[in-house]
This record gives sequence, structure tokens and C-alpha cells, in this order.
Amino acid sequence: MTIELNDEERKAIAALKRVAKKWPSTLWLFSASGTLHVMRNGEDGGPVHLDNNAIDPDYLVDNIRIQNDGGDW
Repeated sequence: MTIELNDEERKAIAALKRVAKKWPSTLWLFSASGTLHVMRNGEDGGPVHLDNNAIDPDYLVDNIRIQNDGGDW
């Protein structure tokens, strides 16, 4: 299937690619409940988990409202 994109869609994708090139290694994105959560990495440079292996919400720094799904194909 070929999906044709309009100019607004192409520009949005290009903007995300520009952000990806500048993204600091101290932050990562966590997808949950249809929201992108900007998280800070822990001292070891990776995501911080609680004892039950859940993501530690204390490391949340912001939310980005872009529709998304964290599921696998």
C-alpha cells in the first residue's frame, strides 16, 4: 500500500527527524496511555525502573500530546 502525504504531514515528519538529530542522551520517550512522556535517564544513563519493573514516574519531565501506541506490530 502506498500512502500519499500532504505538505503538512511531510513537514511534521521532517520536524521530528530534525529533533531526533538533536535529542539529548539524557532524555528518552515513554509511550503510555496514548501520550508520549519525556523521561530523564538515571545515573547509569538508562531508564529508571521501580522494584516491580514499572517505569519510575519520578523521572517524568514533560508530556507531548502526539497520538501514539507503544504496542508491537
